Amino acid sequence: MAGLDKQKIAESVPQKGFFGHPKGLFTLFFTEFWERFSYYGMKAILVYYMYYEVSRGGLGMEESTALAIMSIYGSLVYMSGIIGGWLADRIFGASKAVFYGGILIMLGHIALAIPGSVPLFFISMVLIVLGTGLLKPNVSSVVGELYTEQDSRRDAGFSIFYMGINLGAFLAPLVVGTVGDYNFHLGFGIAAVGMLLGLVIFAYTKKNNLGLAGTNVASPLSPSERKKVFRNIGIGAALLAVALAVTIPLGLLTFDSLIVIVGILGILIPTMYFIVMYRSPRTTSVERSRLIAYIPLFIAAIMFWAIQEQGSTILANYADKRTQLDFAGIHIKPAWFQSLNPLFIITLAPVFAWFWVKLGKRQPSIPKKFSLGLLFAGLSFLVILLPAYFGGEDSLVNPLWLVLSYFIVVLGELCLSPVGLSATTKLAPSAFSAQTMSLWFLSSAAAQAINAQIVKFYSPATEMVYFGVIGGAAIVLGILLFALSPKIQGYMKGIQ
Repeated sequence: MAGLDKQKIAESVPQKGFFGHPKGLFTLFFTEFWERFSYYGMKAILVYYMYYEVSRGGLGMEESTALAIMSIYGSLVYMSGIIGGWLADRIFGASKAVFYGGILIMLGHIALAIPGSVPLFFISMVLIVLGTGLLKPNVSSVVGELYTEQDSRRDAGFSIFYMGINLGAFLAPLVVGTVGDYNFHLGFGIAAVGMLLGLVIFAYTKKNNLGLAGTNVASPLSPSERKKVFRNIGIGAALLAVALAVTIPLGLLTFDSLIVIVGILGILIPTMYFIVMYRSPRTTSVERSRLIAYIPLFIAAIMFWAIQEQGSTILANYADKRTQLDFAGIHIKPAWFQSLNPLFIITLAPVFAWFWVKLGKRQPSIPKKFSLGLLFAGLSFLVILLPAYFGGEDSLVNPLWLVLSYFIVVLGELCLSPVGLSATTKLAPSAFSAQTMSLWFLSSAAAQAINAQIVKFYSPATEMVYFGVIGGAAIVLGILLFALSPKIQGYMKGIQ
């Protein structure tokens, strides 16, 4: 179905029924709530499942390998969004992409829930990466289709939707982390049930609630193009299968070489995006200037996410191995710390929104907000090295140090993440608006690809140097960005 007018799509959606918003927001809120519940529940215990010994129900991997795989996995999840967006735009629309993605995610969690081997573990990762790539970017685009472009409820609708994301992310580590501490496979099973609930809600309410939203194929393939694309996909899949069949037995494709490949892709793909957009004849001179301004912001975002995303790798390991888990009369599960980030976002996001509005024209520029984000990220790592400085590498750390680190990085996230999304829409060339949004999410993919290279240097013996070097680098980059902000602002050509 091509060529549908945005106004016609919005008019097909029942416009009242969920806190004064379109009824479709109910469908998408709870679909995303359960998808995020399943994703963050699985993520909260996955690293422990990888490196716990077999006698404790884990796979018995080396810690450094498990931490690197977590980073690779996160990077591939964000890269796969490009595939999911393309499939929705060219073949079957966003609604089907959400449903197919949910099925793949659920199957991935089911594979994890089956006591098995390392190959079964990697099969589950492939399913979850592909499924998340289909579902995550497209469910957000369907939210936008519920409203006309002039609808004043649009921003509030996205805020409600964003709350669903963070509620799911907050509850999942508490529930799945508690069960997973007893039995990993039961925990993964709960994550699978969560995704099943999301699929059921989506399937049974979309007909009455979503109207035409998500059904439009923006730029459908012609029959000849479709035949060519499927032929190329088949050839590519066959070549990949042959390459894997040859390189794995010969020992050419190992964990280490895979880490290097993902690291190269994490940097190469966004670089190619920038080059293609900058050199395109459809990009005006003003838009080229804005792309140049976007480059230092993108680099800053990579540095920020490289620290923030270590909350589920290095800090998760820190919670398990270096933290005093008996505190104030309760025994803390290591996975519970993963609930801190969404909890602080839910609490502080309205405060930051109010603060920026209150400042009005006096608020910092976009580059200066990014520099603040980097400063907070760097401080979050400097804070967590202090316990080792005062108490040594062998002592268990008061959990409040970890809470403080998560809190500080969230302050940085609220300075950088929503501002980055807004800046991306403003600085994007009009001919590449959707692709530039994909580029923004690739900053996290690049960050985690880099993390896969560096997490192997972490150990209790090196933690002061590790946190100090990375935290110090973020602060130096933040100061440099602050100093260059007037110059960057000039390249933005009027964008504030």
